[in-house]
Amino acid sequence: MSHVPHELREDFPEFEDRIHALKENDAHFRRLSEDYHTLNREIHRIEVGDEHVSQFAEEDLRKSRMRLKDEIYELLKAS
Repeated sequence: MSHVPHELREDFPEFEDRIHALKENDAHFRRLSEDYHTLNREIHRIEVGDEHVSQFAEEDLRKSRMRLKDEIYELLKAS
């Protein structure tokens, strides 16, 4: 599989250590991170043509990823 864009460590490099610490110590953050990772991989498979969904389904997935990322960012800023 080619490089998967939008990985949390790449999108928030200034929070790399904090991401790692929260994944280890905060169950809610860990679940959000895992959900984000799963969703991001699914979107990437669609982008590279390994999976096919309707345009509307892809848009919904992207919106869900954006909401998760926003929630993760808020937790990172607050910590």
